Amino acid sequence: MALERGRVDKQAPFSVALGFPGPYRVGMSSLGALHLRRLIQDEPGMACERVFLPDDAGRGLLHGGVATYESLRSPADFPVVALSVAYELELGGVIQLLEAAGIPALRDERQDWHPFVLAGGALTWANPSPLLPFVDAIVIGEADELMVAVLQVLREAVSRRAALDRLAEMEHVMVPSRHGTRLPPLARASSTQLPAWSHLRSPEAELSNMVLVEASRGCSRTCRYCVMRRSADGGMRVVPVERILAAVPEDAERVGLVGAAVSDHPHIARAVRQLVDRGCQVGLSSLRPERLDDDLVGALADAGYRTLTTAMDGLSQSLRDRLDRRVTEAELETAARLVRDHGMARLKLYLMVGVPGEEDEDVDEAAALVRELSRIVPVSLAVSSFCAKAHTPFSAERFAGASVIERRLRRLRKGLKGRAEVRATSIRWAWIEHVLAQGGSQHGHAVLAAVRAGGDFRHYRAELAP
Repeated sequence: MALERGRVDKQAPFSVALGFPGPYRVGMSSLGALHLRRLIQDEPGMACERVFLPDDAGRGLLHGGVATYESLRSPADFPVVALSVAYELELGGVIQLLEAAGIPALRDERQDWHPFVLAGGALTWANPSPLLPFVDAIVIGEADELMVAVLQVLREAVSRRAALDRLAEMEHVMVPSRHGTRLPPLARASSTQLPAWSHLRSPEAELSNMVLVEASRGCSRTCRYCVMRRSADGGMRVVPVERILAAVPEDAERVGLVGAAVSDHPHIARAVRQLVDRGCQVGLSSLRPERLDDDLVGALADAGYRTLTTAMDGLSQSLRDRLDRRVTEAELETAARLVRDHGMARLKLYLMVGVPGEEDEDVDEAAALVRELSRIVPVSLAVSSFCAKAHTPFSAERFAGASVIERRLRRLRKGLKGRAEVRATSIRWAWIEHVLAQGGSQHGHAVLAAVRAGGDFRHYRAELAP
């Protein structure tokens, strides 16, 4: 904590333990969690302390306890434990955090004197159902305007029952003990609340010493695999450049501009150049190849980029069309030339394997394209296994299977031997993510059993396999 910059410590009559189901280095790079902390800290009479999993936590139950960073108190000593949950595989971390704090993970096993467990985060855009057995309430969607209002209810309620009754009346708050499994509509913050930002930064964070600022929220695209597709959130809201710049402190050296489709911001190159003029290095969370041009890539090169990362997504053009990804080979070739022309060292492409309808011929097409790109600039591939998410057009699709994905990866590596680096994420844990993305409350109980058994893949497979 002595290395942190921008932190404002505060004591207040009502304090919240903000739990992140991962280690410090990851949680301190989460704009959502840091933004919520700032909102709570800014509220009169409220304070927020952070709690993370130990760096060496593993996946099973922890042998020691956990404590907040600010006061070294157990989360069990707070009236509220608020959890920021980003995606399915963090569910095990939620269980680890609660149990290590001496708080029964299952809601039905807690007593009135236990903390109220409140959750929110990006997982609520997809499928929070596996989280239901563990929480008293969930803020569904964007929590900017709701989180403090929910905490005010909890601060003023005379009993847990009264708090649950009041929260159940709030439009975008789910109370499992009152609503069962019925999900309310997603909350949507007004544009006046944007951008989310956090001054709190640390050299020990994954995004070391980086100030995070939201450049846009939501997405106007219709990619068929994505929970952020237009039909879910009503499109992209753009943050004016002036507001982005105003959120960056004068002493910032590194700035991360965050959003589901940052490169779709019509003035993103101007924002980057103005930050560079202030002496900042700048990172962008998402770059679409069809949005790359000389102005933007030049600005990124001036901002210190050595590797430009963008998404190829499907192995072939037909698969990209099926995904409604609308990225062409010509646009990827243009991206490679821009990387070369602006003196960057490498083009990194995100790619999914196991997409519905995929065949070996698609792998060969990808290899041929990447070989051509590698003649322009060095290329590396970051490959993930396709996981169908709830509430998307692909929600009913099955996981391709480990043997199929492994065979495709071998074929891809063979086709690119000596021409491009290929790194793939774990296929086994991708299957777990897929199952949970489609799952319900019973899958939450299965994760609890797996974590208590040791948390290895074999324990998850034993509990989740049909």
